[in-house]
Amino acid sequence: MRRRTLPGLLLPFALLLTACGGASSANTAGNTDGKGGVVLDIGDQRGGYEAILRASGELDDLDYRVTWSTFTSGPPLLEAVSARAVDLGGVGNTPPVFAAGSDSKIVVVGATHGSSAGEAIVVPEDSPLKKPAQLKGRSIAVAQGSSAHYQLVASLKSAGLRISDVKLNYLQPADALAAFSRGKVDAWAIWDPYTSQILRTAKARVLTTGEGVVNGLGFQVASPAALKDRKKSRAIGDLLIRLQRAQEWVFEHPEAWAKVWAKETGMPYEVALDAVKLTHGTRVPVAVDAAAIASEQQIADTFAELGLIPRRFSFEDYVDTRFNRDLPASSAAPRSYGKASS
Repeated sequence: MRRRTLPGLLLPFALLLTACGGASSANTAGNTDGKGGVVLDIGDQRGGYEAILRASGELDDLDYRVTWSTFTSGPPLLEAVSARAVDLGGVGNTPPVFAAGSDSKIVVVGATHGSSAGEAIVVPEDSPLKKPAQLKGRSIAVAQGSSAHYQLVASLKSAGLRISDVKLNYLQPADALAAFSRGKVDAWAIWDPYTSQILRTAKARVLTTGEGVVNGLGFQVASPAALKDRKKSRAIGDLLIRLQRAQEWVFEHPEAWAKVWAKETGMPYEVALDAVKLTHGTRVPVAVDAAAIASEQQIADTFAELGLIPRRFSFEDYVDTRFNRDLPASSAAPRSYGKASS
């Protein structure tokens, strides 16, 4: 029965928040909640910043206007930032590395730290694979340039394997779901909320997670041109503060946010709530500090060594710390809902 629900699952999967993945398109829509002469163009992902800010009331009483461009993944969002089509957007830990590696015009201005439990490699429930070392020679679906891509590399390394020891199938989530469900691949490297959805709606289990192997960071990334504009820079700073308050609201109201998120993305409420409690609601706004930069440098160096980005570079050159304020260190522990909420 679960496998027969596959066609109905593909559309929600295509629409879900994908902070980390590959190619997509953008749609622009105006937002007239604010007032004043400054217009901040924000690259968003469905069920992302706009939904969180609106649900938490943080889009009220703006003294600038916001417009939204919607993407289904991080890399094309950063292409838009580099092209000055948007001023600011949020992505996972790997898209900035691929963008900077291509010499894109981007600046990391904010960060969050959350649980890596939703970063997972999943296998079919009846798979003979019991540990990551057994992935040698197996086929694995993964979105190129995604946080799952790095999590896969790091997990293989921890198991004594190299990326060349497995057969990679670069697939975006909807195609990967189809391949996984039809037995075309042995495993799937994925991130939440896809992890929560596949575990609830298909016969799958977790082989390993990103806990202890990936940094759990996400970033807000701005256009250099926007930062040079005094009024836009001030608006970006204000929005980052509002995002911090909105994230606090998500943690304090997980059920309310799950209802909004489910409606925005088309995923079942139960899946949304699982994802909120597993990873999405665990995020803590943190400083873009030396530790965060060093952790991202490690990701950059890894992909450079694998020949998956065009050049080596210093991640620090793509960071602006002016908005760090008094935020906790990037190593701050993610929030936890505890066993009662799991």
